[in-house]
Amino acid sequence: MNMDINLHSFGLAGLFYLTLQICVTAHILLKKDDVKSAIGWIGLVWLAPILGSVIYILFGINRIRRRALSLRNKGPDIFTLTGKSPKEIEQQIPAPFLQLIRLGYKVHPQRFALGNTARLLENGDEAYPEMCKLIAGAQKEVLLQSYIFDNDNAGRLFLPALTQAVKNGAKVKIIVDGVGINYSKPTIASALKKLEGVEFSVFLPSKKPVSLPFLNLRNHRKMLIVDGQKAVFGGMNIAAGNLVLQRPKDPIQDVTFLVEGPVVDQMSRVFEEDWIFSGKKHFIPASFRAKGHTGGKIPARIIPDGPDSDFGKIEMMALGALSCAQKSVKIVTPYFLPEGNILTALELAAMRGADVEIILPSKSNIFGMDYAMRANFARLLKKGVKIYRSKPPFDHSKILLVDGAWLFFGSANWDVRSFKLNFECNLECVDKDLAVQVGKIIDRKKTGSHSEKLEDYLHPPFWRHIMDNAFRLLTPYY
Repeated sequence: MNMDINLHSFGLAGLFYLTLQICVTAHILLKKDDVKSAIGWIGLVWLAPILGSVIYILFGINRIRRRALSLRNKGPDIFTLTGKSPKEIEQQIPAPFLQLIRLGYKVHPQRFALGNTARLLENGDEAYPEMCKLIAGAQKEVLLQSYIFDNDNAGRLFLPALTQAVKNGAKVKIIVDGVGINYSKPTIASALKKLEGVEFSVFLPSKKPVSLPFLNLRNHRKMLIVDGQKAVFGGMNIAAGNLVLQRPKDPIQDVTFLVEGPVVDQMSRVFEEDWIFSGKKHFIPASFRAKGHTGGKIPARIIPDGPDSDFGKIEMMALGALSCAQKSVKIVTPYFLPEGNILTALELAAMRGADVEIILPSKSNIFGMDYAMRANFARLLKKGVKIYRSKPPFDHSKILLVDGAWLFFGSANWDVRSFKLNFECNLECVDKDLAVQVGKIIDRKKTGSHSEKLEDYLHPPFWRHIMDNAFRLLTPYY
């Protein structure tokens, strides 16, 4: 009798396991567009019947569906902030870049905002005082978002400025990522919560069980928007390492940009969506249009990206830029682990005769990253792509400059995490004067850097070849 019950229970359990695996496999086939990813998940599900299904259910399913995205169809139309038609906008774009601009509209149908200004800020030594000055002078609104906001001598610089903004009557809203906030202990959260009048939100808190399925999806965006008029936008976190002149233990080079003009409205809309997603109430951001024209001449637009909508927009823009480049491509990134499509586009650009340069740090701040990046060097060097390893301190800058005029900068690295998993945000603009400033910074980074040579990669030691390719398998998880 007991044996019959056990056999019956075993049969039901087996049926349950089989049904679970079939259902999970069906979900993978329907939802995973990438063939390699789908094969990997299916293999895990069937080779580890229960564990594989549980891991997929927790980490493999994209559950991000943001109600904030519906706001794009309400209120002022973000696609027509300039009040100009596409034809009028194109008249202010240099002719050689029109093809790339038109491609960009297909990737993300948001028109360029005209009449902007932008100024480059180097390291926290330049950026943080400028940011604190803007915050302390705010009269209406401060919107601050960062992946890392450390509770150190850099993070604490902002507290008096935030207090002053509240005294001025400004509404202050701050978003910090749920993983990034834990880079310092104790976190900045307790200090911010003590500031009366400051609203603070953690994006997908990593320590809450309900957030476990989203642990791999981080908000990597960095922006400061003041009174809807000026913004500091780029890829720079708030951490003591960025105060290079103060000689921190682990110094970090970085650049960000002070931006003014109607494109700030587009940044505000991205912040608004993140604010609502993080559980806060809807609000109407202060608008640049209340002030009017700055006299700037830069056409610019914001391209947000993330796992919540049609992701891959930043990666597609990078591919488009590489395919349209005629003379030069200059890439500065701290992490370089793209998939094969980007690598092929870089090779083709170099083979067409474009001068393709990639500037990477001489030593990464992430274990194994140098090995993984090195695995792709040989194929690029063979096709004429130039790779430079900049001297310390570690360089966290993220810039793409094409043909000496088209610029693409923001929070996204050149890796699978930024292109596929993270919430990112980049700015696209066309301006030769700004490009000259940026080009000088890039040339300075190349000065004294180590130029990778093809002969060093033709016959690498066996152990190094194995090590590099083994770490490259971890590409999506760095």
